[in-house]
This record gives sequence, structure tokens and C-alpha cells, in this order.
Amino acid sequence: MKANYLIALNSILYKECNRFLRIWVQTLVPPAITMTLYFVVFGSLIGKRVGDVNGFNYVEFMMPGLIMLAVINNAYSNVSSSFFSAKFQRNVEELLVAPVPTFVIVAGYVLGGVARAVIVGSLVTVVALFFVDIQVHNWFVILSTLLLTATLFALGGLINAIFAKSFDDVSIIPTFILSPLTYLGGVFFSVSMLPEFWQSVSQLNPIIYMVNAFRFGFLGSSDVSLWTAYSVLIVVTLSLFLLAMRLLNKGVGIRH
Repeated sequence: MKANYLIALNSILYKECNRFLRIWVQTLVPPAITMTLYFVVFGSLIGKRVGDVNGFNYVEFMMPGLIMLAVINNAYSNVSSSFFSAKFQRNVEELLVAPVPTFVIVAGYVLGGVARAVIVGSLVTVVALFFVDIQVHNWFVILSTLLLTATLFALGGLINAIFAKSFDDVSIIPTFILSPLTYLGGVFFSVSMLPEFWQSVSQLNPIIYMVNAFRFGFLGSSDVSLWTAYSVLIVVTLSLFLLAMRLLNKGVGIRH
């Protein structure tokens, strides 16, 4: 039975990876170009006027945040668009009636999103090499934060797709919630630069913890406790996984 589950997981993962690799010009190249522009404009041009942040020059400080920004967006968008397309084309029913456990379906879609996020994150890291001398403080923190964050947002994209009734619904959450939280999540600034009141408010933004934990892996510097960041990542990821399982088991957004 476990062998059959593994075959099902591999099949879903292969389909997901084949989907975004087949249209790599649309899925992998644009994030690399966008992040190159961020490095040129905010790093090389504006960054010289900003000066040092927490003891690092601006482009060096900003680099981990830009990689995480690409990881978040691609993990989320890959799963939300893929699962909603399956709903729209009405082939998700074939998957749900097959003798495949719900957790295998969730894992297959999420791993597809994680795979795209890791590839895009790697491309952005290569781009960063042209602008900054990358240093690594802790590989374990970098890789664990990267995988946990990609998994969390892939689950978020799956839940978005489950509730979505149109392609417009798929874009509402990224436009009105995800983007503001990401840009206010410490990608371009240190939380310590904010007034005291807004420092407290920013603690409610979960992306603050992901960006700062990832930055700690590169620079050894973070605005938040590493253990707090891991706690937030693990708790939110598990909560979203259980929610996605419950929604699929109940047929929310699928059964009419």
C-alpha cells in the first residue's frame, strides 16, 4: 500500500514540476528579471545613499529578503494556479475519487510549489552574486527556513485555490493581503528602524519572522529571536496543513 501511495505522490509531483518547467519562460525567468531590477535600483543606486543597516551595506542586508520574496510569491502562486486550474477543468474529481489519501494529494501539490520556489530562489541567489559578496553564517538555518516558508505558502496557495470560484478570486489574496504583508515584512528595512508602536504592530506580521530567520542564516543578524521565528513557522505550517486536509475531506469548493 505504501508503494502505491509513493507512486501517486511521484505522479502528482511529476505533473506539477512538468507544468511549470514546460513554461519556464513564464514561471522561472520573470522572477529573476524582477529581482535583478530590485538589486540594480534599490541595491546599487539607492542603496549607496541609504548607507549601512545593522552593520551591513544595504544591498548585502536586502539580499536575503529578496530571495525570500521570490520564494514566497512562487510557492504560493504555483499551487493556487495549478489546483484552481484542475478545479476549473474538472479533472480534480478524477484525482479525488482515486484511491489516493488526501495527505498524498496535499503533499504532491505542496512539493510542486516547493520545487518551483527552490529553483527560483536559487536563480535569484545566482543573480545576487553579481551585486554582493554572499556570506553564509549557518547553512541549516538557510535551508530549513527556505523549505518551511515555501511549504507554508504552498499550503496557503492550496487553501486559496480550494475556496476560489474564479480566476479573479485566485489573485485577490496575493494582491490585497500577501503583497502588503511581504513588503512590510522587513525585506527592505530593519524592524529596529520603525517607531516603537509600529515595531509592536510588525510583530503580528508572520513574514517578519521568515525574512529575519533567513537573514540570520546569511548574515548572523536578526531583528527577532530565531526560536520564535521557528515556532511561528512550524505552528502556522501545521495549522495550514490540517486546514487543507479538512477542507479537501469535506469537499469544500469542490462538491456542488
